[in-house]
Amino acid sequence: MERAMANTASYGGGSVRGTASSSREGTAKATVAEQISQSIQSTSNLLHLMQQSSPSQAYYTHTFSLYITFSLFFFNRISDALLVYLMWYYYHLIEEQKAQLSKLPKNLLAKASTIKNTGQVLEQMPRVISALDAHMESGLQSVPHLQTVIQLLANMESSQLNSLSRSHLLQKEAELSNQHSKTG
Repeated sequence: MERAMANTASYGGGSVRGTASSSREGTAKATVAEQISQSIQSTSNLLHLMQQSSPSQAYYTHTFSLYITFSLFFFNRISDALLVYLMWYYYHLIEEQKAQLSKLPKNLLAKASTIKNTGQVLEQMPRVISALDAHMESGLQSVPHLQTVIQLLANMESSQLNSLSRSHLLQKEAELSNQHSKTG
């Protein structure tokens, strides 16, 4: 403050101008220092978050720090440099995603219709199961009738076997009697 007064005294009538100029210069320096401090803090926070996101992002973290260093020479504010870098960063993330998508099977679109058909079949499964359940229930109700039919078939088979065995016995007896008559 004493220096500002000495300046005004030596210049004569310029006391207001010298003090105002010095004050503006100090305010501008403080503002720039504050912006730089905030930018450094923001950059530090962003670097920290990027390092935590995944180890594969180390390339981007290193590139980011180099980019910010060089960008400060070309941009007036670090926020402009950050914005440009973030645009670049997300562009490369999208490119990586495209590369991963291109590694998917080439016939994925052909499989889409199969997947759709499978979905339709799965949607119909509850109705099919209900129909089968109803059919099984109906079949279980028919079991007594089936037992009657089975018994009738068994009786028929038994009577046919009996008649066959009788006819076979009669035939054997006839053969034996023919042999006895020829020998006798």
